[in-house]
Amino acid sequence: MQKILLPLALCAAALPSPLLAQPSDAEIAAMRDAALEGDTLAYEITEGLTTEIGPRLAGTEAEARARDWAVERLTGLGFSNVRIETFQMPTWVRGAETAEIVSPYPQAMHVTALGRSGSTGEAGLRAEIVAFETIEELRAAPIDSLTGKIAYVGHHMEPAQDGSGYGFAGPARWNAPSLAAERGAAAIVIRSVGTADHRSGHTGGTTWADGVTPIPAGALSNPDADNLERMVALGRPVTMHLTLTPQWIGDRESGNVIAEIPGRDPEADIVLAACHLDSWDLSPGVFDDAAGCGIITAAAHRILESGVQPRRTIRLFWAGAEEVGLFGATAYFERHGADRHAVVSESDFGADRVWRVEFALPEGASGDADRMSRLLAPLGIPRSNIPATGGPDVRILVRNGAPAIDLQQDGTRYFDLHHTTNDTLDKIDPAQLRQNVAAWIVMLAVMANNDIATMTAQTAE
Repeated sequence: MQKILLPLALCAAALPSPLLAQPSDAEIAAMRDAALEGDTLAYEITEGLTTEIGPRLAGTEAEARARDWAVERLTGLGFSNVRIETFQMPTWVRGAETAEIVSPYPQAMHVTALGRSGSTGEAGLRAEIVAFETIEELRAAPIDSLTGKIAYVGHHMEPAQDGSGYGFAGPARWNAPSLAAERGAAAIVIRSVGTADHRSGHTGGTTWADGVTPIPAGALSNPDADNLERMVALGRPVTMHLTLTPQWIGDRESGNVIAEIPGRDPEADIVLAACHLDSWDLSPGVFDDAAGCGIITAAAHRILESGVQPRRTIRLFWAGAEEVGLFGATAYFERHGADRHAVVSESDFGADRVWRVEFALPEGASGDADRMSRLLAPLGIPRSNIPATGGPDVRILVRNGAPAIDLQQDGTRYFDLHHTTNDTLDKIDPAQLRQNVAAWIVMLAVMANNDIATMTAQTAE
């Protein structure tokens, strides 16, 4: 018996360890190209979630149905450890919303309440508009100078591939309502933070400084904002009747949905792929962010279906309550912040093609970045020198030492749709969606099989 066992032992020693085995570039390229040509799962998930559930405002019954839908779908696809991790969150819901110029040029305008807006009450309020071209002008206005008035803040957001216009225009939504309240305004309307020319307001959350009582806050569609600015420029006082009746309904349950492909090395760090399950309530939330959930799931499913178990566990993180304050991200960190993450990444910028890749990896993973760049090049995805920062739901992990990769999507038309009634399934370009899946396959296949012992520890040093 010993004469037989010894040669077998020597042969086994000559083979690579199964924990170090990696798919070849050719094998990854084959999965990439198959998805590029024929993936349908990302679209099916996007279509199913937005058709069968629709808008999914955090803390509502619709978001709860979306979690159950996700669990059933992910389980049916063969993922392991599929579960909901619940948490409680304060919940705001929309009410009536109308705006009308009552003098000197009577006509209706299209407005939508910003998240966390205060209420006018059912009767609404009527007041003179005080217009500011920029948030800086509003900030310079004296305290109490807007008592009893409706403030208006305008800004013009330009489309950009990298979405950089959002950083310029965003403060008008994030901060201007609180600034107006501090200056005594009865309410505020802003030009929508978006690039669309349709008559649909862009919602989104606003924030209130400590001690500031929220006032009614709405976003006018861009064409209506243009019209209001023309009225103000004519030099006569402009009066608006505004009705916004949102309300807080107390703490409600939200939750994250988790699914995994278990790795063959139980000691290896986790590869985390994120999207967010919730949406604003104005639309089915296709670009923001049902498509992101479709993309990451379809990519992971290709690896699952390959039959080759990855070295690292791939964890899908469908975050809840992203839009209303990153409650799902916080809950995930509280529960899993101590887990070692080899890399974190998120798809949350629509469904158009990935146009560049960014890395924030430890020095020992430079070979993985080089390899990934080679495999992404046929997809038209160059490597950027800008470091990855992670998407909204994983950024807290990056700030606490997790490596990150950003597969940056083309945002040229994203803010035409973002947070509006027009974020609907017909906006999906299937070929661009497949290119996203192909890019994510490359990232997951490389990072779930590399042989670095502990990525997080190297980052923290």
